Amino acid sequence: MSTLQEAPPEAPRRLSLPVATLIGLLALAAALGVGHLVAGFVGYTASPFIAVANYVIDHSPTPIVKWAERTLGTWDKPVLKIGLAVVLVLFALLAGQLSRRTPRAGQVLVFVLGVAGVAAVYARSDLGQVSLLAPVAALAAGLAVFTWLHRLALPPDVGHDRGFDRRKFLRAGVGVVAGSGVAAIVGQVAGTSKNAEDSRAAVGPLVPARTAPPLPADADFAKLGSPPFITPNGDFYRIDTALVVPQIRTEDWSLKIHGMVDREVTFSYADIRNRPLVERRVTLTCVSNEVGGPLISNATWLGVDLVDLLDEAGVHASAEQMFATSVDGWTCGTPANVALDPRRGAMLAIGMNGEPLPIEHGFPARIVIPGLYGYVSATKWVQSLEFAKWDDRQAYWLSRGWAEQAPIKTESRIDTPTGFAKVSAGKVRLAGTAWAQHTGIAKVEVRLDQGAWQPAVLSAEVSKDTWRMWWIELDVPRGTHQAFVRATDQDGYTQTENRADPVPDGATGWHSVSLDAS
Repeated sequence: MSTLQEAPPEAPRRLSLPVATLIGLLALAAALGVGHLVAGFVGYTASPFIAVANYVIDHSPTPIVKWAERTLGTWDKPVLKIGLAVVLVLFALLAGQLSRRTPRAGQVLVFVLGVAGVAAVYARSDLGQVSLLAPVAALAAGLAVFTWLHRLALPPDVGHDRGFDRRKFLRAGVGVVAGSGVAAIVGQVAGTSKNAEDSRAAVGPLVPARTAPPLPADADFAKLGSPPFITPNGDFYRIDTALVVPQIRTEDWSLKIHGMVDREVTFSYADIRNRPLVERRVTLTCVSNEVGGPLISNATWLGVDLVDLLDEAGVHASAEQMFATSVDGWTCGTPANVALDPRRGAMLAIGMNGEPLPIEHGFPARIVIPGLYGYVSATKWVQSLEFAKWDDRQAYWLSRGWAEQAPIKTESRIDTPTGFAKVSAGKVRLAGTAWAQHTGIAKVEVRLDQGAWQPAVLSAEVSKDTWRMWWIELDVPRGTHQAFVRATDQDGYTQTENRADPVPDGATGWHSVSLDAS
């Protein structure tokens, strides 16, 4: 008797690891390329990658933001981009690996990433509804490419007699890469075609009708180790939330003043450019500057008195804040009484250190208000000033736990020698900076260890709105020592030694450096 043997069931087919991985990565490339292409025409920052990165910036907890500013400085945004790229690649790899037999799991992951891009664009106040086309197109492209390539590599019918056509798959992959690259390039060109640098170059010389007084010879002690009195534009500190620096041409820019005003007014760049310009030196400070930190710089600003523009609108006496909005959607709340005080010297600035504003510092125009930390006074790329009650609007940093009122605190810093410096025992020169914007510095004192405070030599006072340099020589015996500095402002306040965190209204404490004398 013969025995019939049944053939073993056919094992389910599955994609190899390299092919599955490649499908995930190609779907990601297609989504990003198509999204960037569409964003080039509906709003550059609607590109899904940029929108998600901006969402991360806008919604990061304050401790993380502080850590990034303190640890990474101006590298925080490049690091964010790299980190986001790594996360997206990992998601793409996971989508491929989970779809070696069926595309369902990968399609779900691609859909989730696409929805995240849509949500990030939807959350942006500076983007209109048409901008949603970019992330929606990215989602559709990612899903379509993932499904197509998966079907090409693994037909849905397990018993299909057609095997895996490697050459056809590779040709398709090369086509996706090429198409994604071309799409991204076209989107980049279209999105940045409005070249702000050309517009900036066309502004021409800015000549003040009211010039700042000449700088005295001893405005700084740069030869002794202090910073130069005027910070070069390239060295001026930059802290903002803009992942992509806004590119605004002068012909496309305007400033609207509205809200609690008698009449809404709008100014073009030509309106501002053709007014008599005033030149004013003002030191700006970031509220997140740690004791002894570098987030302070000084420049000669050129523009118009802000109060003159506000007077034309007729701001109501009951207005509490000037709610400024940047082109990129960032917002800032300034106490209205400060902005309206003609003695304060608030400016709408269009020039910086003898040239039109650099793009990264706010071209075409920005707000500069002496004596307040930047997050309530220094809106770059400003396009709207709305007067309102504090309860009507909540600015970007106020909603994250920072203070409503933010006068700059009296502080000082040792710039040289740097911490843990090796010096020769005997006479040691120290030099540094002190500031109390809109109040002025009266004196600076330095002490070694727990010794007596000794007065330092001050530079000439240029303005109460600018920093002031100092230097001193100390007798330093052999060994390791600690040098401390403190400043007293012209209101008689001497800065406290008590250390306070920058949150919510600026750091306090004495700056010190260790000296190793031999």
